[in-house]
Amino acid sequence: MISALDCDVRPGSGLGIFELGSSLWTVLDLLRRLQHSFPQVDVKYDTDAASTTPIVLYIRPHLELLFSGKNQRLHTIILRKLRLGAGEPPVTLRYKDVVLSSPDNVLKRVFVSRTFGPTYPSGDDLRSDLRYPGLWFSFVEDGMGDSLKSSDDPRMQEVKRVIVSQKEREGEDRDALGEPVECAAMEGDIFRAVAKVHEGVTLYFYPSKSSPLRIRLGETTVQDLTIDLGPPNRVHYKDDDRMTIHATARSGEHSESSYFYNYFQHGIDFMLSPSHVVSKIILHSNVPGSPLFQRYKRCNWEIEGKPEDDEDDTPPRKRFHDRVYFHLLLQSLAHGFQFETISHFLSPREPPPSMLLDRTDDEEALTLPNATSRRKSQFLKRISMLKQQRTVHGYDGIILEVSESSQVLAVMLF
Repeated sequence: MISALDCDVRPGSGLGIFELGSSLWTVLDLLRRLQHSFPQVDVKYDTDAASTTPIVLYIRPHLELLFSGKNQRLHTIILRKLRLGAGEPPVTLRYKDVVLSSPDNVLKRVFVSRTFGPTYPSGDDLRSDLRYPGLWFSFVEDGMGDSLKSSDDPRMQEVKRVIVSQKEREGEDRDALGEPVECAAMEGDIFRAVAKVHEGVTLYFYPSKSSPLRIRLGETTVQDLTIDLGPPNRVHYKDDDRMTIHATARSGEHSESSYFYNYFQHGIDFMLSPSHVVSKIILHSNVPGSPLFQRYKRCNWEIEGKPEDDEDDTPPRKRFHDRVYFHLLLQSLAHGFQFETISHFLSPREPPPSMLLDRTDDEEALTLPNATSRRKSQFLKRISMLKQQRTVHGYDGIILEVSESSQVLAVMLF
């Protein structure tokens, strides 16, 4: 049975337990821990461009959460169906110390105006929606029809939807599907990770004025990681040696004694050598529909190339959200073409070798979710799927894991 929903609205900030600007990984992790209160969740996205298009969480029967496509940040919260039929879970909505809506109180236009004061209507009709900074009251359900007949008193219109978004600055015209602006919910998260082959990765954190953190291959120690990033979510000792058949003498040496520091909240793994120094760095993309979806937060990575000369202050980069990059990958996978742009970027002399990878081989029960499957008794239960193979493309000092739909799932530096 679905629990009653009792939440407060914070214009421009959030609704109930949900804060605008939070990451998709954080919100899904929260819902997993509260599945007794939110047992029915749909995750919907564009399967053709799952890595870069917006994602919607439908938390039935009342909530819709819209996340941005690039950074997977909570952009908009929609509360609908404030009044349901008999047997349905009730909703209580509060603003500060005022109860706006409850099973005993119907939220109407006149009460909205009394509570929040005057505002400009969103259209010429006095029956149009009421919009305040960071808060929007709609009197139609799903944009279909009016809640009152034309002869009825518009003051008695019943609120059908409450929409919470960030406040716009004066004169600002913000994209409804764009990225949320920097806010308190992002503090401490990585907003950009710049990877350099044979060197390591530079991490940039919120607040954006914070000093970057540089992790160097062969230099950064386990003590450095603990001081700079805190203790890992998990320490994993490497017991899979199947890849050693492909290893060189240098890269395969002491591989059985290596171990991983997993920072799921940052979307990064570090492999540490027997001497407790970083030897590999893995950056995860958290692409919906992939086997590792929701295990890691999205790490918004960029691959930085060598500058053309000593005076070049803007070295070339390939970014996670570069659409041309994915288009070329799609061509190469579907038609056997070379990875024209990325091959020249990472390996100008010759195309990289590739291998097949199936992350579901070792787990017979693991299946991959589609774009519209519902999670019921077990949160994010993976249902009605076929196994999917991945390709791994190796360059000098860097490996890319690529899905069948040409989306880069992970980047590994070594």
